[in-house]
Amino acid sequence: SKKKKRTLITMCSLYKEMTMIKKYKYEFYEKIKYEIFEKIKENIDIGIILGTGLTNIIDDDKIIESIDFEQIENFPKSTVKSHTGKILFAKISSKNVLIFTGRFHYYEGYSHEEVAIPIYVLKLLGAKSIIMTNASGAVSYDINVGDICIIKDHINFNQISPTRGENLDQFGKRFFSLNNAYDKEYIKLAKKIAKDEALELKEAVYFNTVGPFFETPAEIKAMRILGADLVGMSTVTEAIACAHCNIKLICLSFASNLSSDRIDDHSVDDVYFNAKKIECEFKKLILKLIEEIN
Repeated sequence: SKKKKRTLITMCSLYKEMTMIKKYKYEFYEKIKYEIFEKIKENIDIGIILGTGLTNIIDDDKIIESIDFEQIENFPKSTVKSHTGKILFAKISSKNVLIFTGRFHYYEGYSHEEVAIPIYVLKLLGAKSIIMTNASGAVSYDINVGDICIIKDHINFNQISPTRGENLDQFGKRFFSLNNAYDKEYIKLAKKIAKDEALELKEAVYFNTVGPFFETPAEIKAMRILGADLVGMSTVTEAIACAHCNIKLICLSFASNLSSDRIDDHSVDDVYFNAKKIECEFKKLILKLIEEIN
């Protein structure tokens, strides 16, 4: 009947809309870039993306300009309690540094393309290097709460990709390697700095999960068998975007809690509390990295 036919057409249209890839054009990123540039009036040397509980490690006297995420048209808004949602422009060790005090997550309802927006905007602003931080769960028995780790690789079984859909050739090639997603020279540099500053720094493989729930004990055991040292709900999307547009990345992770097969229960308040305890060490490491990165 005509009614059934109309219903079928409507259902097909809805399915097509739901499965369509939302792909931003190059001009979308350029517009955000110009909005930020109008406020800071400088190109950027280094970008910093600060994760959960670690958004207050830049001294106020180094900050030249502060921009709320809400001030930038079409820029995502952070909904996570500990992410203050500001873009800070600072001069540190004679370098122009742009700091995002918080990031975006898939579990907040954002697509992976939206999560990667800050990376592509930093690329357009001239950034050659990005320092990223996150809070993570300690999967490896060699890692405990409070340990600072440097991510050397990741496991992306969620098959997330901010580059799905039409490729933006202005940023990078359609097919690209992740062999050096976490820059090996920067890893060496971070280890040298940690040794010089008498800070313990462990290397780790990071396993990405969707969240916002914590993983089951069985899932953690599987991750450990696969070679994961840490587990978290961020970072991998941005790391893929960095590799796509040829930005050198270093990622520091703080073990904020033990994985679910090593503890009876989880509390996000413990994550914030433990982050505060290592803030000084994190700050020292990041400032030295900014100083020594060419």
